[in-house]
Amino acid sequence: MTSRAPARPSRVPRTSQAAGRLRGIDAARGLALLGMMATHLLPTFEANADLTPTWIGLTFSGRASALFAVLAGVGLALSTGKQLPPEGTALNAARRGIALRALVIAAVGLSLGGLEVNLANILVHYALLFLCILPFLGLKLRALCGWAVGWIVVSPLLAYLLRPWLMAANPPLNLGHNPSWEDLSTPLPLLGDLFLTGYYPVFQWLSYLLVGLVIGRLALTKAIVPVLLLCVGAAVAALAKALGTAAMENWGGRAALEAVLNAPGYPLDSVLQVNLTGIRQEGSWWWLAAAAPHSATTLDLLHTCGVAAAVVGVFLLLGRLADWLDLDLLLPLRGAGAMTLTLYSAHVWVVSAFYLKPLPAGWTEDGMYWAHAATAITVGIVFVLLKWRGPLELVGHAANRLGRGDRASLR
Repeated sequence: MTSRAPARPSRVPRTSQAAGRLRGIDAARGLALLGMMATHLLPTFEANADLTPTWIGLTFSGRASALFAVLAGVGLALSTGKQLPPEGTALNAARRGIALRALVIAAVGLSLGGLEVNLANILVHYALLFLCILPFLGLKLRALCGWAVGWIVVSPLLAYLLRPWLMAANPPLNLGHNPSWEDLSTPLPLLGDLFLTGYYPVFQWLSYLLVGLVIGRLALTKAIVPVLLLCVGAAVAALAKALGTAAMENWGGRAALEAVLNAPGYPLDSVLQVNLTGIRQEGSWWWLAAAAPHSATTLDLLHTCGVAAAVVGVFLLLGRLADWLDLDLLLPLRGAGAMTLTLYSAHVWVVSAFYLKPLPAGWTEDGMYWAHAATAITVGIVFVLLKWRGPLELVGHAANRLGRGDRASLR
């Protein structure tokens, strides 16, 4: 009787597919953080009369913050139910935990809102998005897909109809600055700004969290899913941008908007490419046909959701490659992505220290950005290697556990 030679073992990665998936999500979040820092610290327009877009504006404006929001939805799906949503008591506990975590984020955002700084702080809007997504956590994948598509299509139309009414109020329901604790004394302008008239309109931006929930409910450990996210996301993003460009340049949209535009100093051609914030989108239905960053139109939402899905697909594939190679390729980004609340808050605070002040001798805008990025990456690597949570992440985690009733983990 002959003995059979043992089969040659196949290559087995040290880390699990689930770990690679989470690392890919964290790394994508790290990229979003660095992209948002870039739009805060580097010029998105050239300093000329035409406001010629820079490569930073063309690459990151509108896309980095949208990726950040989509990943919030992905994170909620992964933390509450992965492929299957929670039900009953578990669902209610999850909602309480997320609500308390959102209050922590809102408190941080309102505190930072009192700083003098030339950037739009996303944290209060981010927290409100967490609260608004709570009713959707118990939905299954097909229902979530329906809500996501419907919200992307309908919310920009309703916002277009409601914004003029809000802005016609006396005073307008618009802050014109980052929300702070003082704004709680005037709730109507605060809510109007947060939901419809501000930099990150929660009413339309809920689309990003819905899309994120859809992505997070997929079987992300299957190799085909990241490939589909990459291919479908890239196709949707390209199609939406192509339709927006055709509407403006070939079908008469830009000429119609030039006729109603009342924003001296804002060349329409440039802002359509980089940032439509600050321009009153009213007086023409053609505004809804734009795919401009921060326009929150259907085409803008489709484009940025497509970009976010493609980026998630890329990083999930890199996570699988890293597992197969047994090499932590994503460490520089995933460390920062695991503690974005702390790093983003520190970034805003440091930027405020230089508001309306000259940069230190020998420093440039590029140098300042790379200092922020390098610090975020270095701190992130140290914390993830030591298996520490960021300070603000620790508070948010404790609030989440308290809301869920998991007191044992707080001891």
